[in-house]
Amino acid sequence: MALFKLQINGKSYQTEAEADTPLLWVLRDNLGLFGTKYGCGIAQCGACTVHLNGEATRSCMLPVSAIGTSKVTTIEGLSKNGDHPVQKAWDEVDVAQCGYCQAGQIMTAAALLKRKPQPTDAEIEATMSGNICRCGTYHRIKEAVKVAATKK
Repeated sequence: MALFKLQINGKSYQTEAEADTPLLWVLRDNLGLFGTKYGCGIAQCGACTVHLNGEATRSCMLPVSAIGTSKVTTIEGLSKNGDHPVQKAWDEVDVAQCGYCQAGQIMTAAALLKRKPQPTDAEIEATMSGNICRCGTYHRIKEAVKVAATKK
């Protein structure tokens, strides 16, 4: 076990973990940040997406030892009151069905809009294609990203 000092959602945390423990499990099991979900464990579905220095990153395969001084943002840290433009658009468009993938979807969309405030349909589709929605709400996800782009 090693001691890790992490910057998550603007706060400093210290936790002990094995160096190869995925960030996802440190967030959930060590720090009680349950918004980031486990989906596949092989970085293919996007449910575990967080921001690492502002970039959408899959946390299920990222060892905690690789974080260093990077800043991590989880869905809990995206906005204080759930009022980030993407979160508001998700509500407005009524995207979620089961909701399991939505934290990862929202984090991916927020990173896209930060990088590209007015993405084209093709850019939205290409970016969001790595996130699996088992309920098939892809049309609403794309619409919500477009709505969020008008709110920034």
